[in-house]
Amino acid sequence: MEVKTSLLDNMIGVGDMVLLEPLNEDSFIMNLRNRFDHNEIYTYIGSVVISMNPYRSLPIYTPQKVEEYRNRNFYELSPHIYALADEAYRSLRDQDKDQCILITGESGAGKTEASKLVMSYVAAVCGKGQEVNKVKEQLLQSNPVLEAFGNAKTMRNDNSSRFGKYMDIEFDFKGDPLGGVISNYLLEKSRVCKQPRGERNFHIFYQLLSGASDDTLVKLKLDRDFSKYNYLSLDSANVNGLDDAASFRTVRNAMQIVGFMEAEVQSVLELVAAVLKLGNIEFKPESRVNGFDESRVKDKNDLKEMCELLGIEQSVLERAFSYRTVEAKMEKMSTTLNVAQAYYARDALAKNLYSRLFSWLVTRINESIKAQAKTRHKVMGVLDIYGFEIFEDNSFEQFIINYCNEKLQQIFIELTLREEQEEYIREDIEWTNIEYFNNAVICDLIENNQNGILAMLDEECLRPGTVTDDTFLDKLNTICAEHQHFESRLNKNSKFLTDHSLPHSCFRIQHYAGKVLYRVEGFVDKNNDLLYRDLSQAMYKATHSLMRQLFPEGNPAKVNLKRPPTAGFQFKASVGVLMKNLQTKNPNYIRCIKPNDKKVAHIFTDSLVCHQVRYLGLVENVRVRRAGYAFRQPYESCLERYKMLCKKTWPHWRGPARDGVEVLLTDCSVPTEEFAYGRSKIFIRNPRTLFTLEERRRACLEDLATLIQKIYRGWKSRTHFLLLKKSQVVVAAWYRRYAQQNKYQKIKSATLVMQSFIRGWKARNILRQLKYEKRCKEAVTTIAAYWHGTQVRREYRKFFRANAGKKIYDFTIQRIMQKYFLGLKTTTMSPMDNSWPAKPYGFLEGAHTQLRRIFHLWRCKKYRGQFTEEKKAVYEEKLEASEIFKDKKALYPSSVSQPFKGDYLEIQKNPKYQKLNSAMEEKVLLADLVNKINRANGKGSPRLFLLTKSNFVLADQKTGQVKASVPLPDLASVSVSTQSDGFFALKLKEGSASASKGDFLLSSEHLIEIITKLHRIGTTAADRDQINIDISDEFLVQFKQDKVCVKFIQGGPKNGNSAACKRKNNRLLEVSVPSP
Repeated sequence: MEVKTSLLDNMIGVGDMVLLEPLNEDSFIMNLRNRFDHNEIYTYIGSVVISMNPYRSLPIYTPQKVEEYRNRNFYELSPHIYALADEAYRSLRDQDKDQCILITGESGAGKTEASKLVMSYVAAVCGKGQEVNKVKEQLLQSNPVLEAFGNAKTMRNDNSSRFGKYMDIEFDFKGDPLGGVISNYLLEKSRVCKQPRGERNFHIFYQLLSGASDDTLVKLKLDRDFSKYNYLSLDSANVNGLDDAASFRTVRNAMQIVGFMEAEVQSVLELVAAVLKLGNIEFKPESRVNGFDESRVKDKNDLKEMCELLGIEQSVLERAFSYRTVEAKMEKMSTTLNVAQAYYARDALAKNLYSRLFSWLVTRINESIKAQAKTRHKVMGVLDIYGFEIFEDNSFEQFIINYCNEKLQQIFIELTLREEQEEYIREDIEWTNIEYFNNAVICDLIENNQNGILAMLDEECLRPGTVTDDTFLDKLNTICAEHQHFESRLNKNSKFLTDHSLPHSCFRIQHYAGKVLYRVEGFVDKNNDLLYRDLSQAMYKATHSLMRQLFPEGNPAKVNLKRPPTAGFQFKASVGVLMKNLQTKNPNYIRCIKPNDKKVAHIFTDSLVCHQVRYLGLVENVRVRRAGYAFRQPYESCLERYKMLCKKTWPHWRGPARDGVEVLLTDCSVPTEEFAYGRSKIFIRNPRTLFTLEERRRACLEDLATLIQKIYRGWKSRTHFLLLKKSQVVVAAWYRRYAQQNKYQKIKSATLVMQSFIRGWKARNILRQLKYEKRCKEAVTTIAAYWHGTQVRREYRKFFRANAGKKIYDFTIQRIMQKYFLGLKTTTMSPMDNSWPAKPYGFLEGAHTQLRRIFHLWRCKKYRGQFTEEKKAVYEEKLEASEIFKDKKALYPSSVSQPFKGDYLEIQKNPKYQKLNSAMEEKVLLADLVNKINRANGKGSPRLFLLTKSNFVLADQKTGQVKASVPLPDLASVSVSTQSDGFFALKLKEGSASASKGDFLLSSEHLIEIITKLHRIGTTAADRDQINIDISDEFLVQFKQDKVCVKFIQGGPKNGNSAACKRKNNRLLEVSVPSP
């Protein structure tokens, strides 16, 4: 069976304050200090978790810790926030109970971090899947967005939440998150305009200026220098441990994950920039003729930039800062604003703009994270709200915050007592009434509809006439003078008491957490929270995408003359809705405490912790939990933990767990008045009884440990002995085997040696016998051969002399011919190989010559048989070129190794010559670039030379235009020189149609191929004469009517190695050919 740990194991101090003995404030603080010094920051009060802020990172939030607390009983492990989160999640998932987790404590106590830990734990233990992971990520990423816009650095906390947040996380029947809904309460919007010394404005202003790109700041018309903005405090602009630039990138990424469009993000940043610009607007007085001062904007540059950001006409907003329109029934009146009123209007606009932007952000986040399914959902609420605040200077904000905490304390006491009573009834335990301080009287003092402080504040704000904070205080002194929890200077003086700690403009309320002094200055204005209608209408006229949503009351078509509800009325209504919501859910409490005001680790300030313990009512909470029975535990867990104290229940109890517990407690002689039996749990009244059982269990465990050690050591020794014995048997067996193997190998080796010697001796005897028999046979054979030879020679001696000479000659000739023919096998099959073996004897001269000729013809035939038709035609052209030019023209040897390509211009593929190619009616056999020699100066002009079976064509190189087309029957002869030049003359027949233009003197690098193809076409054509080839260093060319002599001479031309043509006179062209 699995052995489970318990809250009571290895306990530092007392893990559950219900078990604390003795119970008083000093022992309570001492226990918290003891656990805090040992890095135990969590302590229980029953099911309530006390969380101490360690001001440093602790290794207790790892994935391993998540798995350790997953699906474990609440009291099974040491106190941890994960235990409470797991208990709440399992109750929601398995018992279908809606849950709420109330996180309270003063600023800097770690409430926001606690809410993050609860959400991260629930996200880690619930289901997986693409859609589920997306929902979890959106829920978690909503925190950085709200923290940036709703948190600020205060004297007590570098990341203080300046608003209350309640998030309902919705789950399906499997326990997977579907979405959530966030509610926000009382954003401290006065911080936008003014911050106490040592504190900052909201994070987003500093993050935007530090982390936005230069392009973004230019678009928003901002500068990175904090000192340029009146709304930003400079003495604490930079905070150690906060990287505003990195936080800005985190916020942008979180907004993208939550589902903000890029245009929406830009719109939000524009409004933030507009608030900063609004704070820089300053006013100056301007006297009017009626004697009153009118406010005017000093420097209109910031006003202009703000109007550009929001899309407002500058004149409209400027007028709204100078005039105020008052409407009553059907009358409308405009009054001027002085400088003080203009500054009030500016700050009111800034506060309203920012607070409405924050509310819009919460609404927009809710649109993204809300559950899509319409079915009923299970809900887990997480409340992260400001704790009780007692400052040196407490104003309207602290009054509202402390009112909310009074309501939470009231519901905490009610739900705690209700939970205790329900458990007693469920377990059939007699319920005893518990006396406790009921703070309902304080809540009634504040929220009573007739004579409560909030009701009187609203009445004072709404009544006509002169209304000031002093008139409000006078009214409080009149109505609340007799209330036992209300004090003021007038109230004290009326009773002839003197209290110099109570100024004239203040009143004091005795809260459950202690007395708090409130200064009435600003109560009326902050409760009114007025924004002039002119400013609302100016904002509504803006073209910015969000302004009409933020200022719907500015719509001229929906003018409402009814006064808007006050801030106190709105907050009271929100708290009422919140309380109703919390009462429908099963509560889980986390009480956050900060150990010191220095925000550093390892420091525990007793006085500060004591103050928080008092106003959180933690000691009273312990007394409520202990009023009946201090400890309760299921029968199974109790029996499993203490069964070793009784022989009847150890080691196993066969029967119901309750019967086993009864036997156990009877055997341990526990007085009956110290415990009670419930339906499923045992209830123990006094912690001393539990600690007595624990001491006896600890002693029994030591005895059991000794017994287990004894049995284990005996088992280990026996096991070791048996192992040694077994090992000795194995070693002996292996040794005997090894010895026998060695002995066998020696005998086997000796036997093999003896066998080899005997076999060798026998083999030698047999060999000797066989050799003897072989010699005998050879001797007999030799003697017989000699004898038969003698007999044959005697018989044939008479015939030998007549035929021996001829036979010897024939045999000799036969051997010579055989040797000769075998020597011919080494000759290669290449037609180019002229090698042939020398004739060995003179009588073979004729046969030797004929064999060489026949063999050469045969291998040439074999070589020709491998040719394709195309290759055969090429070789035929090469053969014909050889017959024409070999030993006649010096250019020929260099052309032998160059294959005849024919189409050197790729006329069919080149798009430049497509028109020329289509004009040719027959297949082009040769296409080449030639130079046509001009008679006048001997210089060449490039021409395209095309040859078909019936004619040749000369065309322009650039345009492809045909210059001359000559039928081949009109060609009489071709003249070339014997030198290595490329000049040739195409002579036409006299009287032909083409002869009118005269002959053609051309030059080409492929002269051999051109003339060979011309000659070949003339040879194969049956209807025309063969073209004559004239090879001479001097020939005549007919140019129209004149004949010109072309003479070739050897000499070095000036322009290089090519031949050059030069005109000598009208009858002579001289071609200089380089010397070979």
